Amino acid sequence: MNLINYIFQIPRPAKRAVSLTLDTLFISSAFFAALFVRFDSLEPLLTADNWLLLLSTLPLTLLAFIRFGLYRAVLRYIGPHAALTVLVGVSVSVLVLVLASFFLHLPVPRTVPFIYAAFLLILVGGSRFVVRAIAMQGKKRGRERVVIYGAGSSGRQLATSLMHGKEYEPIAFVDDDENLQGNFVLGRPVYAFKELQGLLLDRTVRRVLLAMPSLSRSTRSKIIAKLEPLSVEVLSIPGSADLVSGEAKIDELREVAIEDLLGREPVEPKPQLMSANIFDKVVMVTGAGGSIGSELCRQIIKYKPKMLILYELSEFALYSIDSELKRTIDKQKLDVKVRPIIGTVQRQNRVETVMRTFKVQTVYHAAAYKHVPLVEYNIVEGVRNNVFGTYYTAEAAVNAGVETFVLISTDKAVRPTNVMGTTKRIAELALQGLAKRQSATTFCMVRFGNVLGSSGSVVPLFREQIKKGGPITVTHKDIIRYFMTIPEASQLVIQAGAMAKGGDVFVLDMGDPVKISDLAIKMVHLMGLEVKDENNPHGDIEIKYTGLRPGEKLYEELLIGDNVEKTSHPRIMTANEVSLSWTDMFKLVDELDEACHNFEIEKIQKLIKEAPTGYVPSSELCDLVWKERPAYREGSNVVGLHTTL
Repeated sequence: MNLINYIFQIPRPAKRAVSLTLDTLFISSAFFAALFVRFDSLEPLLTADNWLLLLSTLPLTLLAFIRFGLYRAVLRYIGPHAALTVLVGVSVSVLVLVLASFFLHLPVPRTVPFIYAAFLLILVGGSRFVVRAIAMQGKKRGRERVVIYGAGSSGRQLATSLMHGKEYEPIAFVDDDENLQGNFVLGRPVYAFKELQGLLLDRTVRRVLLAMPSLSRSTRSKIIAKLEPLSVEVLSIPGSADLVSGEAKIDELREVAIEDLLGREPVEPKPQLMSANIFDKVVMVTGAGGSIGSELCRQIIKYKPKMLILYELSEFALYSIDSELKRTIDKQKLDVKVRPIIGTVQRQNRVETVMRTFKVQTVYHAAAYKHVPLVEYNIVEGVRNNVFGTYYTAEAAVNAGVETFVLISTDKAVRPTNVMGTTKRIAELALQGLAKRQSATTFCMVRFGNVLGSSGSVVPLFREQIKKGGPITVTHKDIIRYFMTIPEASQLVIQAGAMAKGGDVFVLDMGDPVKISDLAIKMVHLMGLEVKDENNPHGDIEIKYTGLRPGEKLYEELLIGDNVEKTSHPRIMTANEVSLSWTDMFKLVDELDEACHNFEIEKIQKLIKEAPTGYVPSSELCDLVWKERPAYREGSNVVGLHTTL
């Protein structure tokens, strides 16, 4: 093995010289061996005619090998193409031998060329594949043994790539196709799924690699559901779209996407709805650097707006999405202007100036504070950003002549138990009031649940906790949530906005709710680990239940009442819900403004309780500043204090 490693490490020109020398020896040996087999005597080896025949054949054969690229092939990665090259080269050599015999009048028996061809194939071709086998055997040492699920073209490509790598050694395939089961693919056996558990029993195989990029999400979900109880780490190759576009390679293994666990098939967006408020228009996204805002921007540029305004308070978030979009525009050669604007939605003059300056036609309002406990700890800022930020931005849109205004709302606005959800419901009421007051700007709001991978999402948190060895923290054993991918949610928001008539409350079909504790268990199993509990005290990852956080609900809802109607899109519904007149809405906003200015936390809570929001707090007031300043609660001169601050 040391000799083989030494040969592989010498320079390429030296390797080619060694190959040429060996092939010279192989051609000579094949020729004389053919004569010996034919005549069963060493006498023909000593005749000048046969030596002349060899000297005529040898250089032309080597020249053919050189021309066909045999010496450019890397022995460690030699494959079918090199075998074909050897076969063609040997055929040329036999032809040269026959022609040399004819023109030089040096007759040889008719069986000699055939025997010569057989020996030459064995020596030239066989030697190369022997060296390759020795090299591959050496590389197998220390590599992790894995099973590939899927023996189709993607599985074969993945296996070939891994065999040439240094990390994994594919030992078998698993496939549901009965025609493949029991056969060998690339020298590896193909098993049925029921036989997989036997491969995992000795724990020498700890990973299963999914090689099915083109399967539907529901089918992948069923396969993953079968693998999950086995507590084996499951990795997946990139999706077919990424592979075709060249954005990913087949051996770039990834953790199983959480959307594959949910198994919900996304509905293809309708192009006419996607482009209605975007194509050749000036579009503005507030909160453009956030999870939803940034994905909205990615979707929007696909439909060729005249200009996209990125409005964001966080400098870093704005820089990140601006840079990403400009790279995408350059790569795809899109004719879209992007303008990054720093600003807060709490300053109407700033927002309105931007809208007027760029003549904005469509606004997607994603700027908001969405983290439930943090808003509970910072009530005034939650109200300021979510209620007044929406109100000021909407008023600015009316004054600037914006055509369509779409609010990104949340399922937590339905019968809220926390300030965040309540402020989003009041933001909805404000837009409904504005829709009644005027008709130039079309207002609507889109309500949906949790999105996968957003800031604060449990999925990346659980992954991080598992990688650190646990424990996984879940607030309650029975807590459930609705989930949707960020791209799907963003596409549905855009399509819902295109269907708005004014004051509409759109509700997205989120599919079936997911029990968070079950999600945590599945994630543990799919990372090749076991849950540690009373039934399995020697498990790997413990799940700790920490109790509901301030304002947190066990169950989220999407509808306040039962007045829901279907739309032209199967995943978008419209709800008919209670609203306020503009007079009542303005009165509420004015009183909230004064209470926020004076930092009257109890009054803020009273006002949002009295509003038609259905707000029933699930915990005591826990604003951090208010709790630390008893003077506020004892009725001291808070106006004067506010002024000094």
